[in-house]
Amino acid sequence: MSPAIPPAFFLFDNGSLRAEATLSLRKAARALAKELGRPVQAVSLLHSSGVAAEALDGEPARLLEPALVDFFKARPTGEAWLAPLFFGPSAALTDYVPERVRAIKAKFPQAVVRLAPPLVNVAARDDRRVALLLADQVRATMRARGWNQPKVVLVDHGSPQPAVTNVRNHLAAQVRDILGEEIAALIAASMERRAGEAYVFNEPLLETALRTPPFDAGEVIVALQFLSPGRHAGPEGDVAQICAAVRAEHAGLTTAMTETLAGDPRLAALLAERLGQAVML
Repeated sequence: MSPAIPPAFFLFDNGSLRAEATLSLRKAARALAKELGRPVQAVSLLHSSGVAAEALDGEPARLLEPALVDFFKARPTGEAWLAPLFFGPSAALTDYVPERVRAIKAKFPQAVVRLAPPLVNVAARDDRRVALLLADQVRATMRARGWNQPKVVLVDHGSPQPAVTNVRNHLAAQVRDILGEEIAALIAASMERRAGEAYVFNEPLLETALRTPPFDAGEVIVALQFLSPGRHAGPEGDVAQICAAVRAEHAGLTTAMTETLAGDPRLAALLAERLGQAVML
């Protein structure tokens, strides 16, 4: 880091047209700023700039690329550190962000941009921090419902990238190990997937898992492997609608969703550690 020009820190997500996702991102950015002792800007890759400022406490959402351009216009030799609020190595991190950074550096050749890795490193088998957050959300839901030994479906969005699904399966195995006899069974699932045999690695889908014994009856916690609420993981989002549709078919099935993870204060320490592993783009 240059001592003359303080670096800028950005926490970014994929983006959402739901205000609650941006508000959640901002809360996570404030926690990370406290952890770092430096300001952190909350930005999104796409979509969020379409949310009305009135729904965001009067402050419009910002996108990463224009935020970086503004920074380097003022400081052409500055340094930007990017922390992704992502579980795994999605195409947004491996392709989209590097492409946009290359375009920015073509305009500002002396600019320095460093990108941190995502939250989960499947090669670090002893690192169970994200799994512990998920397990604690399951426990909190059990306590709130008064349930004993429920079944658990850990659900992510679904991805065209096998490496992202590997993260889901890795977390599921860790959560299963952490919870042990506190739960009756656990399965990993995706909310959705692309059509075709090439994407079958996302299976089972959530709706399929909830129709498959033993997860089709009794008390089932749907553990959200989502970082922020929004169109998918919100109270009336896609996951909730899938659960409601399957419950309508199975009178003996009761489901409850966990909270998302971005609001957990423990996440800030992990994000700060990942920034320490950032690489130059």
